[in-house]
Amino acid sequence: MTHPAKAVPLHPGLPGAARGGTLALWAERRIGWLLVTPAVALIVALSIYPLLYSLWVSFVNYDFLVPGHAFVGLRNFAQIIADPIARSALVTTAVLCVLDVGIEFGLGLALALAMERPFRGRGLITSILIIPLFISPVIVGQFFALMLQRPFGPTDYLLGLVLGHPVTIDWLSGFPWNFAALVAADVWQWTPFMFVILLAGLSAIPPEPYEAAQIDGVNPWQGFRYVVWPQLTPMILLAITFRLLDAVKLFDVIFMMTGGGPGTSTYTASFYLYEMGFQHFHLSEATAGSWIFLLLTAVIVGFLVRRLLRAEAV
Repeated sequence: MTHPAKAVPLHPGLPGAARGGTLALWAERRIGWLLVTPAVALIVALSIYPLLYSLWVSFVNYDFLVPGHAFVGLRNFAQIIADPIARSALVTTAVLCVLDVGIEFGLGLALALAMERPFRGRGLITSILIIPLFISPVIVGQFFALMLQRPFGPTDYLLGLVLGHPVTIDWLSGFPWNFAALVAADVWQWTPFMFVILLAGLSAIPPEPYEAAQIDGVNPWQGFRYVVWPQLTPMILLAITFRLLDAVKLFDVIFMMTGGGPGTSTYTASFYLYEMGFQHFHLSEATAGSWIFLLLTAVIVGFLVRRLLRAEAV
């Protein structure tokens, strides 16, 4: 009687088995790194490399109008710092950020408090309120430009009907109406962002402390100030931080409504850097300005993040 041939196992001492076992052991020990490596490589390719390349560009003469890329050191940074238009754009950015974020926070908090308690139609009203979040900023800028543009926009006509006399306000090129128009467009689109975050924060606050305060005779304002506000502070800082990060990059609405004008009066930092790099082709100066703007923004955001972490730890 014949027996079927049995597979002879590879002797563990053979070189093939040793190599296979060593490779499997190496892969098992480093499986985490092997899984993360593709993502890290993608981040390096799409983020870190362009960042380092832009840092090199800021120290050379990378100008389409001048051949070569000669090293110029800090000259590009010095030219941006000495440019009065750059300083004016930075001030305009700060003013618009404070106005936009401040008004959006106040309106968003008021809407969140009004929508906190359930009532009939609450879901429908909430859905309508957040519609502007899904509209492109370019469309928002074009819409407000059409509404405010003289003589075709209806805004002056409607105001004239309300006030009882003709209104001839130049919303897009007259100071301070051009700033009011930009703030109105930004507030209309991004107040729902504040509203959603603050409403989520209010919904997460347990009602027991507030009810206990009411039993003790605390009025609604005191209850909000001493009970709701401290618990809502982390969400407030989170909303302001995220909104501020986006507000400092304000470009689309300005591009569609005022084009930075009249003159350079509504230049923000982003619009100034766009004009410097892609209209005048001074890419090295625009890149140096971007790094200066990045460092200034990082200081402000770092302060807000520290406050946020401190509030979370309490």
